[in-house]
Amino acid sequence: MRIHIATDHAGLEFSRTLQVHLAEAGHDVVDHGPTSYEPLDDYPGFCIAAAEAVVRDQQSGVEALGVVFGGSGNGEQIAANKVVGVRAALVWNESTALLARQHNDANVISIGARQHSVEEAIGFIDSFIAEPFSHDGRHVRRIGQIAAYEQARDSADA
Repeated sequence: MRIHIATDHAGLEFSRTLQVHLAEAGHDVVDHGPTSYEPLDDYPGFCIAAAEAVVRDQQSGVEALGVVFGGSGNGEQIAANKVVGVRAALVWNESTALLARQHNDANVISIGARQHSVEEAIGFIDSFIAEPFSHDGRHVRRIGQIAAYEQARDSADA
């Protein structure tokens, strides 16, 4: 599976460690930045690029997910969710990682690098990647409602 990763300065070390972990697990890892520590960097561009790449890959039939990091993960999740077709979930334990996939068919997760150890983050990510969407009717219906809103919003903006 292809995994798109992005971060801000707070998650840079997490990102580097996780890229190695994911590559060793056989995943194709794409780093969307940053590549160096800049304490005043702006994360939105990195997270949006990763989110756009996830959607592009999925629309092309490539199995792909995304992981974004920041101090809390909140801003990174917000940025990723601005991309049409992204369902980014803030993950803070294994249960939220599993439910993000099972119930929401999340294709991006966000993790707070200042909130968790790298070992915890690895566990969340591995669980997220391994868990399939349930395809339960109520979840499919709710995701469809979100997608319909996105399409209506974009049509109104045009």
